[in-house]
Amino acid sequence: MKYILASASPRRKELLARTGLTFTVIPSHLPETITESEPSAIVMELARQKAMDVWKNHADMDDVVIGADTIVVYKDEILGKPADESEALDMLSMLADRTHQVYTGVSIIQGTKIHTFYECTQVTFYPIYREDLLQYIATGDSLDKAGAYGIQGDFSIHVKSIQGEYNNVIGLPVGRLYQELKKFS
Repeated sequence: MKYILASASPRRKELLARTGLTFTVIPSHLPETITESEPSAIVMELARQKAMDVWKNHADMDDVVIGADTIVVYKDEILGKPADESEALDMLSMLADRTHQVYTGVSIIQGTKIHTFYECTQVTFYPIYREDLLQYIATGDSLDKAGAYGIQGDFSIHVKSIQGEYNNVIGLPVGRLYQELKKFS
């Protein structure tokens, strides 16, 4: 049995490595298709699509494929990766001094077994000056992250509180994932 991470995210790779598992990375290149409307259902659907794509094309029956997807939600609006610096500024300005949710869906596939779940973490930011936002955006860090920020980096100084699993906000709820993977051994 081998583990396969169906994600190109360097953050997910780093988080999964913390479990002590040996795994290979084979990203899914399937276009995302969203048919759901609830954030929890959306991330589970996308995680399942990614895991299924990699399982069908690259895995043996006893391999365990792990797919994941993360979105940021504020007042029922899904904030994906910003298209440019202007959109990043809009997103971060909207989230400043407010609480939003980070959803990550995870799908685990081995043979005929499929298990999909999600985690939701509440994140609250301090008020943030526009100059601070512009300085952060100028680093380029905001452009490849849902919601336009990375909690684990320089932006952490603006995080007032979180409720839920911290690693979920980075992109993979490793504590829950590790417990779920025990069921597949």
